[in-house]
Amino acid sequence: MTNRDIIRAFKLTASLLELHAANPFKIRSYQNAALNLERLEQPLLGMTPDEVAGLEGIGKGMAERIARLEETESFPELDELLTQTPPGVVKMLSLKGLGPKKVRTLWQSLKVESEQALLEACENDQVAALKGFGKKTQESIRESILFSMRNAGKLHLSAAEALAEQVRQLLLDTGAVQRVEIAGQTRRKLEIVDQLELLAAIEQPSVLWKALENHVMLAKDESASGPFVWRGHLTEADVPVAILTCRPEEFAGEWLLLSSADAHLQWAAASGHALVSVARNGAFASEEAIYQEAALPAFPPELREGMLEAQVLEQGEVPRLLEMADLKGILHNHSTYSDGKHTLEEMARYCQELGYQYLGISDHSKTAAYAGGLQEFRVQQQHEEIDRLNKTLAPFKILKGIESDILGDGSLDYADDVLASFDFVVASVHSNLGMDQAHATDRLLRAIENPYTTMLGHPTGRLLLRREGYPLDFRRIIDACAEHNVIIEINANPWRLDLDWRWVPYALEKGVLISINPDAHEKAGYADMYYGVCMGRKGGLTADKTFNAWPLDKVETWLQKRRSKA
Repeated sequence: MTNRDIIRAFKLTASLLELHAANPFKIRSYQNAALNLERLEQPLLGMTPDEVAGLEGIGKGMAERIARLEETESFPELDELLTQTPPGVVKMLSLKGLGPKKVRTLWQSLKVESEQALLEACENDQVAALKGFGKKTQESIRESILFSMRNAGKLHLSAAEALAEQVRQLLLDTGAVQRVEIAGQTRRKLEIVDQLELLAAIEQPSVLWKALENHVMLAKDESASGPFVWRGHLTEADVPVAILTCRPEEFAGEWLLLSSADAHLQWAAASGHALVSVARNGAFASEEAIYQEAALPAFPPELREGMLEAQVLEQGEVPRLLEMADLKGILHNHSTYSDGKHTLEEMARYCQELGYQYLGISDHSKTAAYAGGLQEFRVQQQHEEIDRLNKTLAPFKILKGIESDILGDGSLDYADDVLASFDFVVASVHSNLGMDQAHATDRLLRAIENPYTTMLGHPTGRLLLRREGYPLDFRRIIDACAEHNVIIEINANPWRLDLDWRWVPYALEKGVLISINPDAHEKAGYADMYYGVCMGRKGGLTADKTFNAWPLDKVETWLQKRRSKA
């Protein structure tokens, strides 16, 4: 069990206790334990019982529960609560906008014990009739259920890659296959994956299928499987899995076919035949050889979506897409000044250790009180510390930034003289997410027009598989960023990946710079830069159009010029 697993178990216990109207002090003890563990840097696994019990907010009782979790992945009180609660009611606790108290009311008053039953109650107006709910809450619950149902069994790219690699290693460990590669949506780096696909080179697939019989990690769907394909799902994650096989000499063609959207495969080769026909008719040493045979540029998997083919063919070659090695700095990060886990110095030194030239620190602004947003005097304190650290860390540099909340009317939440003190300002929405498209768009347009807005942060506010982004007229937003010289971030957190990669080509067409930002709240968050790069590549992003792929001197010159205009 990782720290994160234990934290989740404690949060679930707290929610279940609240659902059953337990003692508030007991509920708070689990909430506080989870909160304190979130601040813990070292792994609990490997610590002695006395060391765990000595942690702030833990104590002997919680330490014993942690020990049980590490041994059995549960503990008696959680087991008892889960026994008392229908699985469907437990699942309802994860619906957006539904806390334990509301779930208890729905469960006790309407006798609903599943998402489907709750959806029917919404559609019959039974929820709106309950005290404390109403029509608006009912509609919000209905939308949350439909969103949850649409996304059942789907994965974030980060989870899909990790699980696909586990399956790949499992297949290799059987000793039955010569080669196994990840294919499908995961290889194309789609932000959401609804099926893991792998391709195995093997002369006799039956040998592999026998090796997989009764494997604890996989559950086979007999009706959907056949002599050359295994279909089923992961037993723990309930994620669909397809394992396809081919002869070794067919591998390149099959890998290309499985790693391309249909729209890409229909592009015509010089012979007039579609790419799909070329790939299927012949033995090729590599995917590049297939494209060569088709007289087409060799598209990397990220670009095989049917969106940018015409542009690439017009140019005559695939542009050199952004790579991790191109990045020179990391912007939009948080420290313990607001809701980050590590200090400013720790964030900076780790960024330097990773080989970057600069760190843009952008803690939350004062409106975000829930996240420890910086009052003006705290801004001054942080700037003084940055000045001291920059003398020590040179030539590495910390840039003074802020993630300024965009208020309901589109204004930023500091006076101009405070905004002018920053090297850059990331303007982001964190509240009032229920606006319609017209109001949400106008709100962002006003923020973009602010001369101190350097960068637009996570434009839609979406949380993939958890919350829809608010609706925006993206052409107007991107046009405004082009007019006012505002950078747009691709928030690299795998739960966000926002700006959506599908809008990157239009942003590039309009001359808008893109910044790959991790929105890191701890040192480990820097690793998310990888997912932002994946999304940029899907949109055709190159290093010269990526702001934080620029060296420090160029970035500083651009920022200083822009600030002087403001």
